[in-house]
Amino acid sequence: MNKSNFNWALIQSFLAAMEHGSLMGAARATGVSQPTLGRHIAELESQLNLLLFERTGRGLQATSHAVALAESARAMYAGAADFSRLALGAGQSVQGSVRLSASQPMAFHLLPPILARMRQALPQVTVELVVSNSVSNLLLREADIALRMVRPEQSSLVAQQIGQVRVRAFASNDYLLRRGTPQVLEDLALHDLIAGDTNTEIQQGFEAVGLPVSALRFGLRTDDMNVQWAAVRAGLGIGFMGEYPLESDPSITALLPMNALPGLPVWLTVHRELRTSARIRAVYDFLAAEVGQALQFGSIPCRDGLTSA
Repeated sequence: MNKSNFNWALIQSFLAAMEHGSLMGAARATGVSQPTLGRHIAELESQLNLLLFERTGRGLQATSHAVALAESARAMYAGAADFSRLALGAGQSVQGSVRLSASQPMAFHLLPPILARMRQALPQVTVELVVSNSVSNLLLREADIALRMVRPEQSSLVAQQIGQVRVRAFASNDYLLRRGTPQVLEDLALHDLIAGDTNTEIQQGFEAVGLPVSALRFGLRTDDMNVQWAAVRAGLGIGFMGEYPLESDPSITALLPMNALPGLPVWLTVHRELRTSARIRAVYDFLAAEVGQALQFGSIPCRDGLTSA
């Protein structure tokens, strides 16, 4: 390999392919097209003179060479990201782009009015919103700030719990007119339910309170939260999510006290070194205050300052 000609930008494509196991998944995560990612992998293999991935019908299978190189590649990429973060922090002007990651329900129901107010408060800041139910990797700069329902485990990330989302059952008024309104949790066994497919947190919550999934009837199972909400609005059945969408649609009614199901903590997360950027810090502080206030019903009081993850 000619070190002077090595294209270090290929490392990101390599790591994305390792993490997601397919060009399609890597493309979704990086925003780079599948053909470009394929060319990056082929170019890296050519420069290293190694086969890194076996192409199969199910995606990309990492070879032993790829597995051996992955740790060094991650360290290399993290070093480049550290350099970039320090460079960004050198400028203290509150202007430029901030990349924010949030789940579908939060991005659709909760964030728009908050982002509108932030646009007035921080007019020189442009928000790049990454809408995904998966946990964005802040270490690889897929996002600068993330709103998560789980506390991050990486030592280089810091997080603040800014509130808690209380899970509620929802149904359209038309559905309730047709099928009746459940009065107790056990009544849900008489209704069509809408819940996750591979994400089974709601089903596990029912199991935990003695309502076995085998006793429930699901009219739709999908992990897409926007589709779940649209199905509730269409009268397909009873769905479950945080209660903040309720005010946005008078045709939807919240049902039952859902105290038996645990609330979902909301964590605002950022890379430790990004706190030195005035731009990132301004957006972080604004979101901590505004999202925390929006979640004030059932929320947990915020702790002052950033706490280590």
